[in-house]
Amino acid sequence: MRVFGGSLDPAAKDRIGYLPEERGLYRKTKLLDMLVYLAQLKNIPRKKAQARAESLMKSLDLYEHRGKKVEELSKGMQQKIQFLSAVIHEPELIILDEPFSGLDPVSTKAVKDKILEYRNAGRTVVLSTHMMEQAQKLCDRILMLNKGERVLYGTVSGIRKEHGQNSLLVEFAEKGNLGIIQEIPGIRKITEREGAIEILPEEGISAQAVLRKLVRRAEILRFEQALPSLNEIFIETVESASGE
Repeated sequence: MRVFGGSLDPAAKDRIGYLPEERGLYRKTKLLDMLVYLAQLKNIPRKKAQARAESLMKSLDLYEHRGKKVEELSKGMQQKIQFLSAVIHEPELIILDEPFSGLDPVSTKAVKDKILEYRNAGRTVVLSTHMMEQAQKLCDRILMLNKGERVLYGTVSGIRKEHGQNSLLVEFAEKGNLGIIQEIPGIRKITEREGAIEILPEEGISAQAVLRKLVRRAEILRFEQALPSLNEIFIETVESASGE
């Protein structure tokens, strides 16, 4: 294994942050003391470690609990502390295994914002998750595994376009315009979806042709190509592999 262009030596490990799925916190230790201690293990001076720990705890609304022991916290708060322990030393490579486990929606957003902050700062973040919705929102590239084998790899947008059907979403200014679509030749299927109408044109019928015919008949609020979610793609890929 090569990391940062060289072997995985102790110096390289100090540049890596790792969040395991299973928590490994010292349950009898106070939160602030534990973060400072873990930072010092990564060769961060104590004074700097304390400043970082306090700043990070404030960013995730944990500062008022700094004097509590880990065992006194809820599962979600423990997960946030576990996350901070992985980034306290400001690593260049951050590996996160199910970082949203046990988090409520507010805490999930706070952790997600921190991940995006690190990504936007140029750090490499490797995210392992079963939550396809989060992967779709956070990741630039994805690798999908099924039974230990690679089944998909590439950019999120590229994979979605590759697996997208010739499917269109249209939303009218006025409701009840389903009949307008039925008047257009070359449409094989019409389905209501998420407040809009999904159109599946027949093979050879372009989106532009459908749009031209629609705007002659009604006012259009939204018209776009519908791309499948990563979750739909993963299910389809796994089912196809199983069928083989």
